Amino acid sequence: MHGLTVSFIFDIMTISEIQKDFWDALSPLYGDREAKSITKMVLEKELELSSTKLSFERFRLVTQPQQQNLQVMLKRLIKHEPVQYVLGEAYFFGLWFKVNEHVLIPRPETEELVEWAVALARENKNETLHILDIGTGTGCIPITLSKSLPMAHVEACDISENALVVANENNERLKTEVRFFKLDILNDPLPGNSYDLVVSNPPYIAQSEKESLAPNVLNFEPHLALFAPGDDALIFYKTIAQKARAALNPNGILLFEIHANKGPEVVALLTELGYRHVEIRKDINGNNRMVKGIK
Repeated sequence: MHGLTVSFIFDIMTISEIQKDFWDALSPLYGDREAKSITKMVLEKELELSSTKLSFERFRLVTQPQQQNLQVMLKRLIKHEPVQYVLGEAYFFGLWFKVNEHVLIPRPETEELVEWAVALARENKNETLHILDIGTGTGCIPITLSKSLPMAHVEACDISENALVVANENNERLKTEVRFFKLDILNDPLPGNSYDLVVSNPPYIAQSEKESLAPNVLNFEPHLALFAPGDDALIFYKTIAQKARAALNPNGILLFEIHANKGPEVVALLTELGYRHVEIRKDINGNNRMVKGIK
């Protein structure tokens, strides 16, 4: 009996030993810096420890159930599954959003889109603002807008029922009152005609670009949210811009997140459709990322 007990104890690893296992396995796939970042995220979540405590308690033994969970997570990460799907959540604009295989993982660049939307909305003198997000996914854009703009009535739509389930769960857990509804923007009309702001981060990758994507994106994130149908990467921009002209109030704003290579084309599109003060903005990495037009 004594021998069995000793064997069980030596099977249990310390936090430091598990960290090394993760780094050794992930560094060849992601590089040292990214491997350490992923390891930190996973251990903080599974062990319920802050970054500081992870360091101070690095020689603490990890329980067998936790160790088993971590081994399962590591196997998924080795297959290039994004860490946000492994953890079931993603950090965006100071909030944690539930994510799964039915929704895109929120990107830091989209935080910049939200920041611009908030700044533009605050310039509006109306007592109540009406905002619509098209292609909402997790609901990260409308939920953060709702949090930042208490005076706003925020709506959001998506073609995917599974995505809307996730968005509504995030709406409930983050205690916002965004109205989510199903809509196929390529075929359905917009339901209202008095929006002050329409915002969208639509699918903008052409089918021909599939092979250029990293495996963690191509093999795990939903293609419905990544790729434009056919090979017209601008089809969603054209359709949304056309329908938003009828749905926006006078001086209402249309705000897009765009493919870094499509900035001039989206600017030309909005200009041709009669939008005023069309403006393109770069993200923190210096890439063309956002376009604004005013009705």
